[in-house]
Amino acid sequence: MRTFLYLLVQMLMASAMLLKPASAAPSQTPPLPEIGFAIIKTSRVAVMEGLLVPGGSFSKQIDSNFSAFLIKHRDEYFLFDTGMGRQIGEQYRADMPLWWRPFFKYEAPVSPAREQLDRAGIAPLSRVILSHSHWDHAGGTLDFPEAKIGVAAAEMDLIRHPTRGPGGTWASQIASESIQWEQLKFQPQPYRGYAQSLDLFGDGTVVLVPMPGHTPGSIGLFLTVDSGQVYFFIGDVAWTVDAIKAGAPKFWAAAALVDGHAEQTQHSVEHLRSLMRQDPALVLLPAHDSATQDRLGYFPQWVK
Repeated sequence: MRTFLYLLVQMLMASAMLLKPASAAPSQTPPLPEIGFAIIKTSRVAVMEGLLVPGGSFSKQIDSNFSAFLIKHRDEYFLFDTGMGRQIGEQYRADMPLWWRPFFKYEAPVSPAREQLDRAGIAPLSRVILSHSHWDHAGGTLDFPEAKIGVAAAEMDLIRHPTRGPGGTWASQIASESIQWEQLKFQPQPYRGYAQSLDLFGDGTVVLVPMPGHTPGSIGLFLTVDSGQVYFFIGDVAWTVDAIKAGAPKFWAAAALVDGHAEQTQHSVEHLRSLMRQDPALVLLPAHDSATQDRLGYFPQWVK
């Protein structure tokens, strides 16, 4: 009888354990990279494929992103470009003429980089670097009053003499006397075929190079992440990787409005094609290429 009662108790206890809800496994946040980056999409716009992709359709639309790139180098974070900022509505009304608005626009609501970083507890930043000063790259400059805003010295003439429109450096974004401009000084140190470069941390992981053409002071950023993979952020030298592979210039009407020097811009495109042949593993990241950015994922996801 005792044996029977003992077995019965054991069976009841086992049944109770089976019926008890399993405790949820503790959630784990993936470790941050030592050196890596995250793409912060602030807005997008649907455009005709043929404007961005050589041979693309003019009846099909694809996304063009307005992104900022958060770079992490050990204990330091900085942005490469800002995308659209908190004040983009007012800035757009002030500096985009009415007749251009149907062709050059952005989709609301905007998710400014500053707000995404604040929610993640990544703020303040000590530095923001602009690939160039056009409105869709410098739109969040005023959101980072604590940061130094780095630009190539050759870009400062545009900043001192702002213009309006789709290829403009807008006064509403960059004319404030409170902005702490930092003129980046390139060194006569060749890097991957570029005659000058700036090794930002002195360890070869973050290297800036001048890429004039789209604007006089356009710059690119090479980043070697934890895995050893090298990414090259190229701003608006080209709008898509497919355009670079084809060696095609921007659609002629758009290029006439936004490229300051078409011949220099095309020279930069040809150099990118040469880099891709020399190093097929190199990943190019145009600022607006949604297809490339979609594959890599968006903040808070990190590329390491």
